[in-house]
Amino acid sequence: MKMKNKFAALSTAAILTLSIAGNVFATGISFKDLDHASAKDKITALQNKGVIRGTADGIFSPDGKVTAAQSIQLFVRAFNLNLDTIRFIKEPKATDYFKKAKDNAWYAQALIISAVRGLDFPADIDPNRTLTREEYTYHLVKATENYGQLPMIKLVPVEIADQDQMTIEYSGAIQRALKYGIVKLDADGKFSPKGELSRAESAEQLYNALEYLKAHPTPAATQK
Repeated sequence: MKMKNKFAALSTAAILTLSIAGNVFATGISFKDLDHASAKDKITALQNKGVIRGTADGIFSPDGKVTAAQSIQLFVRAFNLNLDTIRFIKEPKATDYFKKAKDNAWYAQALIISAVRGLDFPADIDPNRTLTREEYTYHLVKATENYGQLPMIKLVPVEIADQDQMTIEYSGAIQRALKYGIVKLDADGKFSPKGELSRAESAEQLYNALEYLKAHPTPAATQK
């Protein structure tokens, strides 16, 4: 009997230890590779909110590039999108909405949510493809406006030195991103639309978008 009680006590202690360890792991370990990242505080703030995660324990890889799937996952988390109020006739699959997706991939659920909840990603996008700066900014602005139900604004276009390199359909959203304070031009007045976005830049843009929504709540958005 004493042996059984001792075993039970040890088992309980082990379970508690695993539970505590699991909770510590779930909260995330502070990123150790942000010393040279200009958006360190913003990245840390998003991590504390559970919006962004590292590539490994304590590693964010700020200079790494961002894929379409990673961007979609970011937006789904940041805007708290889910399928809680949606009822389907059949179980949805990522390939129902994105033909280049894989239904068993880590990003599958996020892709389904993004399509159902109106994020404006094209059906033929490759989830594993790296996004350019103009693509990410365009989709972030559309998601921000959709989630926040932002009103149309009257813009005085900002002169962008490399406007001629920009995809025309993205230009309006990029102008609004400048207005919202989501992005800034560099010292030469350039946006570098075709440049590949780093993980640090993507986090900074997302943080700025969320801060804009916090400072400009709309009645419709606050009722969500």
